[in-house]
Amino acid sequence: MSAPDTATSRLRSDSRWRTYSLAGALLALLVAAAAAAVVMSGGSSGTGNVTASATRRAQAAAASHRATGSVAVARARTPSSATASTHAAGSTPGATAHLVAEQPDPEAAYSAPAPPSVHHAPAQSPATAGAMVAPGAPSDAQVRQELNAMNAALAAEHSTTQASSGAIGGDGTVQAPPGVPAVIARVIAGANAITDFPYVYGGGHASFVDSAYDCSGSVSYALAAAGLLSAPETSGQLESWGAPGPGRWLTIYANAGHVYMFVDGLRYDTAGRTGVFSTRWQTGPDPVGGPNNSGFVARHYPGL
Repeated sequence: MSAPDTATSRLRSDSRWRTYSLAGALLALLVAAAAAAVVMSGGSSGTGNVTASATRRAQAAAASHRATGSVAVARARTPSSATASTHAAGSTPGATAHLVAEQPDPEAAYSAPAPPSVHHAPAQSPATAGAMVAPGAPSDAQVRQELNAMNAALAAEHSTTQASSGAIGGDGTVQAPPGVPAVIARVIAGANAITDFPYVYGGGHASFVDSAYDCSGSVSYALAAAGLLSAPETSGQLESWGAPGPGRWLTIYANAGHVYMFVDGLRYDTAGRTGVFSTRWQTGPDPVGGPNNSGFVARHYPGL
């Protein structure tokens, strides 16, 4: 082969090599790009799956929470029903929601239960009742003036009606004595608002606003009027309300079937009433618990 032919052959060979090299490089880039696309697609899909799974779990948890919450508010008027504990925030440190089966009230016979023919207008909301602190009561200044004027006579008598617990009025209500904490005055106002309402087992549990109240419905309403309870509770649930033991101003005595409370020395109880429209405010012990409140758990609100 001549020199020119050899040179031409080499040029053609170099040209083909460069073409093959360029094609290979382009192919390699295409392969790399495709691989990256697959990885990104897979990663995105995985992330989407994780996100979707987390979303489904959150939705399921929310649905469960809503279902539990609905049980806490609505309560059928049958002994077999159960409700969720709904203590006011901070009232029971460390407490968790739980279901408590409602039990028949063993003191219903002592509560002058209303016959089906008895009807009563619905109560106001607890918040409205709680704002009516000691309706019709004189001001603290008026009370102090009267006490100063009568001080000599009162010092000689020291009658029991002048104790810190006050006295039950002719209309069945109690005026909050001067010096009680404002929250206790609201408990008393709430209790006064439904003191003469009929007793009906299960009353005051489907809603605070009702036309009749059982023992736990009555106590729940009074506590709610002072912001100490967020929803009606059964007597069994109130066994874990607040803190253990009696309080200075307010003590609840509860067991699985009945509950009552002492507010500044006076008993607020459906049991022991003398008639369908009799007051829940009473003196003396519970008909079953007796002077020692036997068979009942004592609970109080921290600080009260």
